[in-house]
Amino acid sequence: MKLNKIIIILGEPQSTFSEILFKYFNSKEFSKNKKKIILIGSINLFQKQMKKLKFNLNLKSIENISEAKINELNILNVNYSNQKIFSKISSNSTKYISNCFRLGLNLIKNNKNIALINGPISKKHFLKKKYLGVTEYISKKTMSINQVMLIYNDKLSVSPLTTHLPLKYVAKYITKEKIVNNVKQVKNFYENLLDKKPKIAILGLNPHCETIDKISEEKKIIIPAINFLKKINLNIDGPFSADTFFLKKNIKKYDVVVGMYHDQVLTPFKTLYGFNAINITLGLPFIRISPDHGPNNKMMGKNNSDPSSIFCAMRFINKIR
Repeated sequence: MKLNKIIIILGEPQSTFSEILFKYFNSKEFSKNKKKIILIGSINLFQKQMKKLKFNLNLKSIENISEAKINELNILNVNYSNQKIFSKISSNSTKYISNCFRLGLNLIKNNKNIALINGPISKKHFLKKKYLGVTEYISKKTMSINQVMLIYNDKLSVSPLTTHLPLKYVAKYITKEKIVNNVKQVKNFYENLLDKKPKIAILGLNPHCETIDKISEEKKIIIPAINFLKKINLNIDGPFSADTFFLKKNIKKYDVVVGMYHDQVLTPFKTLYGFNAINITLGLPFIRISPDHGPNNKMMGKNNSDPSSIFCAMRFINKIR
């Protein structure tokens, strides 16, 4: 897959994402980026935020992605009626964000070799309980199925079997089929895009992989899934107890850790790597990435946000040939 364009949906307008982008576009890495970058969002708001944060970057307004050029800040304008620079996140931006996604997804549908990066959004205000997260939102809009969330770092990646699902529902959604699909998607991603056969660890659900119930999820679901995957020659081990797995001596043996729920793998992962990671949706007909952080509305306008994740996103896309 040879990517030549990157579409960036600016996402929630009242977030630190614009600041993070300014820091990337103001860096030497941007000048070396050989992909055409197209922003989708409000030119007026983006310029106002840039001025407030004291960045001096040139935006190039375009009408069509064919006009985009390398090393320029190409932007397709989407009108946004609420032009307050730094205010609280609210449902006022819902229509604007939806229009940005609609334009971006249509461009990807009608053009090849494009990667998508989307800025963070508010699940409470934008998704409004209709979707668990942006992974599910994009899957629905593109009529895709069996998507997998992968939080990627060069040293170690993690993948939660269930995403932004309340903990009380997790056990009901764990199935052998979901585990098998998740692991196969991860394997295909590493082999097809990174030319690497990954070594994968599977975590159990219960503390110490034990339960007071007669039959545990480990024995009933997780171990049968692992045995099946071993029979088709995947390099996989488990189930491991999550409380001790993320010790250095353990994680150095693996490329990917598949956990049963979001915080089981995201909490230790972010403790180890901070924002040096990206969220990749596997199973879509295109590369979709988001920075591994939320809108962080409280940090708006302070110019203190860590831009590491957007740098990780750009480096990852640029190494895909």
